[in-house]
This record gives sequence, C-alpha cells and structure tokens, in this order.
Amino acid sequence: MIRYSIIATGSKGNAVKIDDILIDCGVSFKKLKDVYKYIRLVLLTHEHSDHFRPSTIRKLAAERPTLRFGCCRWMVPKLIDCGVSPTQIDVYDIGKRYDYKVFALSPIKLYHDVPNCGYRLYFGRKRVLYATDTRTMEGISAKGYDYYFIEANYKKEEIKRKIADKKEQGEYAYEVRAMNEHLSQEEAEDFIYSNMTSKSRYIFLHEHIDK
Repeated sequence: MIRYSIIATGSKGNAVKIDDILIDCGVSFKKLKDVYKYIRLVLLTHEHSDHFRPSTIRKLAAERPTLRFGCCRWMVPKLIDCGVSPTQIDVYDIGKRYDYKVFALSPIKLYHDVPNCGYRLYFGRKRVLYATDTRTMEGISAKGYDYYFIEANYKKEEIKRKIADKKEQGEYAYEVRAMNEHLSQEEAEDFIYSNMTSKSRYIFLHEHIDK
C-alpha cells in the first residue's frame, strides 16, 4: 500500500507527500516540519507560487544538503536561484522514465499558462498519476493505475453562474482564468472513470477558492 499525505492543496498552497517523495512545494517550511527529514526527493511541476515557494526551497536545501530535487528544464534556473546546487538537481525530459531503484518516475506534459508537468510514479507494481493545473488531460492515458491524484478545480455550471453574477455586479471574475487554465471536476471524473478499475483510488486536488 502506498502512503500519502495531502499537506496542502488549493490556490493558497500545494504540497503532497507520496511515500518518501514530496510533489510541489508551495507551502511554508513550517508545514513541512513533520516530514522534511524523511523526504528523499522533491518533485517540482511549475513556477507558480502556490506550487513553488522559494523561501521553503531555500530552507529545505540548507537543512538537507544531500536532498535531491527533480524537475523539467524550465524549473532549473528557479532552483538555482534558491541556492540549490546543480549537483542536487535531477533534470527530466517529458515521457522518459527515470529509475531511483526503489521507485521510478516519468514526467507527463500538462497544459497551463506556464510550462508545467505532472508525474507517473512507479513503486514496484503500484502505479500513481499526479496531474494538477492543466486545462486538459487530452492525450494522456493511465489505464488501471492504483492511485490518481487529479485536479478537480471547479464544477462547470457553478463557476459559470459565479462568472455571470460577478459580471452583472461589475466585478472582475477570477473564475474566467480558472475555467481557461484548470481542469473541472467533470473533466477529472471523465478521465478517472475511463481509466480506473474497481481497485483504483482517486484523490481530487486544487479546488477553486472564491476571491
């Protein structure tokens, strides 16, 4: 069985621990105080502050000088700016598999307003998919995975109603961006139900919060 902990998820911060891997680091170091000593690898997805908090990365690198950081190429300069040594950074290409002996991983391309990726994780025979901050799951297949950590940012009818209400009141509707750059609950469910088996588990991430 895979152990996981949702440390934080949503527009105010994201960090998910799956076994000894931390995916996304958009929270304060204080929120990691119970887990940071046991993390073997920090996986980054993209540069938005709710997924990548420089002060926390800086503190992690200082407290754990042998900790590995994994990311695609667009995140490397950001990590180096935080004081992470290039020798601590594992750089990935989309679609390639990387073996860490006790687990393996493969980044997948996601579609956001900045370069972004998700991850396939392999723990022996157990398979995990992690995907958040994407406008679509088109072209991605994950048949029969054991765990799906998938963004379900909003419900379509609900968010359309909120946008209409705000426009009527002359307010700026932040929800328009959410619709254009994030996955709806309906789209997440369609993806999960077309891929999962009766033994699969799914965890919804990154719910939209009204502003």
